[in-house]
Amino acid sequence: MTLATDLVTIPCLRDNYAFLFRSGDRVAVVDVPDAAPIRAELDRRGWRLTDILLTHHHDDHVQGVAELRDATGAEVWGAAADAHRLPPLDHALEPGDTFAVGNETARVIDVSGHTIGHIAYLFDGVAFTGDSLMAAGCGRLFEGTAAQMHASLAQFADLPDATLIASGHEYTAANLAFARTLEPESDFLISRITEVEGLRERGRPSVPSTLGDERNTNPFLRAHVASIKAATGTGGEPDIETFAAARAAKDAF
Repeated sequence: MTLATDLVTIPCLRDNYAFLFRSGDRVAVVDVPDAAPIRAELDRRGWRLTDILLTHHHDDHVQGVAELRDATGAEVWGAAADAHRLPPLDHALEPGDTFAVGNETARVIDVSGHTIGHIAYLFDGVAFTGDSLMAAGCGRLFEGTAAQMHASLAQFADLPDATLIASGHEYTAANLAFARTLEPESDFLISRITEVEGLRERGRPSVPSTLGDERNTNPFLRAHVASIKAATGTGGEPDIETFAAARAAKDAF
């Protein structure tokens, strides 16, 4: 199995997700909103957790770490720049670092914007993006600027369309509803809204998504597109101004 096909999406809290995968002799989880559902999934599969990967410090991504670490002895990975407000780290990571989880190799990138020091983990076929690039959206700018988030999301530009975007929340329907206010006639958006409605009606998560779907429907990856510029009143302006206008509109949506 590849990471992309062996990935387990675990609902946590009200609308968070953790992501679990196994590779070789390692089992990793990305973010720990709540230990209980992760422990239950590990028990169900008979897996022993070895690694905890953290994207950023917000409580709804880390508050279960202490319990999960105590129960499993897993090693904790996270950003060196955020170490002062993350749970204690065994491995403090810098942007550009690479490391192995079993047979898989992760590359660390800085995706500051939602918070400063937020990181994403890029594996072959899967990007664990936390609250940076999200399904049909991006994280609210609590600490960073629109320019920082725009630059952060630009780092995904060279990845294949088939890359899975494993983001941290079930916000897809609301994000798509906003996106459609900017591009109401988009066939891609209409189709994706229908698909997500069907998934949620069946109690299934709408994430991970594919980067190809994000390129076609996520306004925060489309600041260069004429229809988004027109909808935000930023025609003829740099893409960062379009991005900032779209983010401000989403904040008020």
